[in-house]
Amino acid sequence: MLSPKQEAAVVPDLEILSTTLRPGGYVQDDGPEQNVISSYASFRQAPLEFLKEVSLHVSGTGWRSYDEIIGQPVYYRGFSEIMKAAVMSRPMLRAKIRELAEKRLRVEEDEGLLGVGGLEGKRKAERREELEQNLEKVAADTTDNMICKMESKRFIRGAYYFATQLLTRAYHQGIHVSSEEVIRLRDVAAKAAIDKHSIIFLPCHRSHVDYVSLQVICYRLGISLPTVIAGDNLALPGLKQFLQSAGAMWIRRSFAGDSLYTTIVQSYIDTLLQMGMNIEAFIEGGRSRTGKLLSPKFGILSFIMDAVISGRCDDAIICPVSTQYDKVIETEGYVSELLGQPKPKENLMDFLSSSSVLSLKLGRVDVRFHKPWSLKNFIAEQQTRMNILPHQVGLSNSKNTENKARLLRTMGYRVLSDINSVSVVMPTALVGCVLLTLRGRGVGMSELVRRVDWLCDRVRGNGGRVAHFNNIPTSDVVQRAIEVLGPGLVNTVDGLLEPTYYAVDRFQLSFYRNQIVHLFISESVLSLSLYTTVKRGGGPHDQLMSYAALYKQAEFLSQLFRGEFIFPTEGLRVNLLKTLHGLEADFVITVSRDLDGTPTAVELSDTERQRGREDFDFYCFLIWPFCEASWLGAVSLLALTPPKDIIDTSLRLTKVQDMAQLFGKTLYHQGDLSYFEAVNKETLKNAYQRFEEEGIILVSRSRDSKIPATIKLSPQWTPSRNEFGAIKAEGRLWDFTESIALSRREGKNRRDGATVSTRVLVLADKAGQELYMNASSEASSPVSRDVGSPSKRRRKEMQSKARL
Repeated sequence: MLSPKQEAAVVPDLEILSTTLRPGGYVQDDGPEQNVISSYASFRQAPLEFLKEVSLHVSGTGWRSYDEIIGQPVYYRGFSEIMKAAVMSRPMLRAKIRELAEKRLRVEEDEGLLGVGGLEGKRKAERREELEQNLEKVAADTTDNMICKMESKRFIRGAYYFATQLLTRAYHQGIHVSSEEVIRLRDVAAKAAIDKHSIIFLPCHRSHVDYVSLQVICYRLGISLPTVIAGDNLALPGLKQFLQSAGAMWIRRSFAGDSLYTTIVQSYIDTLLQMGMNIEAFIEGGRSRTGKLLSPKFGILSFIMDAVISGRCDDAIICPVSTQYDKVIETEGYVSELLGQPKPKENLMDFLSSSSVLSLKLGRVDVRFHKPWSLKNFIAEQQTRMNILPHQVGLSNSKNTENKARLLRTMGYRVLSDINSVSVVMPTALVGCVLLTLRGRGVGMSELVRRVDWLCDRVRGNGGRVAHFNNIPTSDVVQRAIEVLGPGLVNTVDGLLEPTYYAVDRFQLSFYRNQIVHLFISESVLSLSLYTTVKRGGGPHDQLMSYAALYKQAEFLSQLFRGEFIFPTEGLRVNLLKTLHGLEADFVITVSRDLDGTPTAVELSDTERQRGREDFDFYCFLIWPFCEASWLGAVSLLALTPPKDIIDTSLRLTKVQDMAQLFGKTLYHQGDLSYFEAVNKETLKNAYQRFEEEGIILVSRSRDSKIPATIKLSPQWTPSRNEFGAIKAEGRLWDFTESIALSRREGKNRRDGATVSTRVLVLADKAGQELYMNASSEASSPVSRDVGSPSKRRRKEMQSKARL
């Protein structure tokens, strides 16, 4: 019998037919089901059918007309001018223009540029008016370049047809949504339309396809299309106007310090919210290159929250959205970026015209909508918890700035948690996860199917969702997943007693495994804590771990991974006890308790030992790469130990992080690092951020983006050197590194020990000497060499390719 969570996980997908919405499994008498994007006729194979379909979209027959939508009206003549006029008339923008004009006027007056005598007052008034007119023109041009321009329904019908043509070529199994969630979303949208409240769609971001999929769903369901907040790096010639007409709002990637631009953005957001227009913004900011959710970005959320807190708009409805793919088109490029290769300039046309988009069959896309919630009610609840009066948050003192930051942070992580709770685990993620959590080189089909079935049960047991297989045998599902992943990621060894599958590109395959980690993070942290005793070997009695020691290591790892994963909100003690109970019920561990029922010791169960530590190893394998990356980040800090003759110990942060990657690649090829994916720059960047929060490193950043950030070790964490100038294996930083190493994986190719410690120390010192030598030569050189020069780029590309 299924639990309530499991029942929710198996609600049938929605198959969207030609004119009606029906739950999956329903079959019309006159034809097969179709999903959100059905395959269209080919001009070569069926030219008449092709022309008929084009005609239906151009003429707007049936649902294609997009006339009777749920929400505020869009796509009508004059939409852009109405929106632009509304933005330009915002009181805050008018006040900002007057303020900036007055500031400039005072500067000119102080410099004597307005003249003297009786004409000074007249010249001042004329100059004020001139300045305001100039600023108004700048604001008008900026607004015109920023706002979306939903003018023509004929255009959006054609754009929908064009988008679905592309999507059906790439994702041949279509876009799947939950019937229950879509019906709920339509009801929420209908009420929001009456109340004139905006729905704020906050999806995760893993691919450029994310921009298209939600728009396609809203169009097909007859919901008012959201304004999509997009970075102007995608505003490419020829595409800018097209995407702007399809709903894109262009904003700069960074506009700190530009008060006029900031006010224009806030005015536009306010206008959209007051008019009840839907908005789409990516909670993570940029695309996740690792497959798991990134930390939330608060820029757009801050604008939206400020509008509600200030009362400029009544409310907004928050709708977290999860988008999962059988295969993400860009993963190969992500690997290159994570290995340190410079990110290529965005080129959406290259993306759309690539062979992978136009010819490969990449499976399907699953989009899930969390239950929408009121931002106004959320703010009120949080204000009550924090004992903040409603009017206090809008004030501009430091205390209330701190309160608003807490509100934003709480909101951001709630959205991420909501996305995780509705995310669907795809077959490719199941297969990739199993292949990367095995000790052997490969696995036979029968064992692979067994482990996928086991993983499906564990996902559902932890409240997760698995993509619906429609009663297809697991063996067929696994085979299809392997075909979608392709021989570049998963291949087979033939000529054996049974086909044996193995991971070819473990780095790229980790993108799919990372989509599952959040479901088992509590079990993984506990298992890694217990591993500190299990790795010592010996008999069962030798591997018994006291509960106090287990709690201490679990607390350390939880703090270490705080920036990587979203942990349950109950707190460590409650969560650890719940996890102990769950693993004990699964016969993974045995817990000893005192007379009061308080845990005193933990060990692996006899059942788990008999099955070869299968489940225990699975939980460890899930986050061993992240443990390895944290250890690499920590040992790379040893390179920051300054030589005795160095006075200025600050180094450029980017140089240090590049060195950490090269250091990690060296350790991997020399056998001292178990996972090559540990050298990826995103995980290392997260590790450095945690080290900064802990006060291990001191990072100095300038408000001027042209001045690079610098890094140095905190004096309390700086290791000392012996009489020969070598770094000593002692001190706070070394002890911190050793605490991480306690949970690192050991295997036949690597053992912790004094020899390893000495070798790593020597290598770190060598890397540090090169860093300080280069910094010294750059400081003494009158013209430092441009970091973007061709030779520098070539060297960085060569470093990124230093892999097996």
